[in-house]
Amino acid sequence: MSPLPPYAVVGFVVLAGVALFVAGTQGTRLLRPTAPTRDKLLTYESGVDPVGEGWAQTNVRYYLYAYLYVVFAVDAMYLLPWATVLTLPGFGWRTLAEMGVFIGVLAIGLAHAWRRGVLRWV
Repeated sequence: MSPLPPYAVVGFVVLAGVALFVAGTQGTRLLRPTAPTRDKLLTYESGVDPVGEGWAQTNVRYYLYAYLYVVFAVDAMYLLPWATVLTLPGFGWRTLAEMGVFIGVLAIGLAHAWRRGVLRWV
């Protein structure tokens, strides 16, 4: 009896995940109470009743702020594990220099955004 090929194991795990997802969604559909009314089917947005059309223009700066947030969230995601292994043997000056380059690139991007006035809330 030979063991399954590695891709077959991955396929079975994916199929098991899909089966659990389908079972969970169908189970909640069967167990939840349903009492649709006109008020319950109305669109709801942050506690404000919808008024007018659904089209609104958004300033591109909001997307830039969101992008900068993602960049610095990723930065924090890399800094925390790096800080925990810095004192271990074999992770000395070389990793400190690599993280310095990483933070330097982020600092250059932040300085560029600041100089272009992206960070000014007007």
